[in-house]
Amino acid sequence: MTGPPLPHPTLLKAIADYEARAEQAYADMYETRYPAGEYSDLKDYFALAIDAARRAGLSEEVERLSKRLEHCIQVYRKQFSTF
Repeated sequence: MTGPPLPHPTLLKAIADYEARAEQAYADMYETRYPAGEYSDLKDYFALAIDAARRAGLSEEVERLSKRLEHCIQVYRKQFSTF
């Protein structure tokens, strides 16, 4: 008996890379006077990570990444939206 197929290693690496880039953009928001560019980048990178996780069939990862993205959006709106 076999379980579901494992996601391709390339997709797993892509998810990790996109998430790391999103988190770096999140950190960079605090280091600039104009965080809108970093905010845009973090949304794009999280969207790419979520898409890769969806294609890999990793529903729990999709949910985790989606929640993290939503948290980052809320932080931006509360702390940076006046810029």
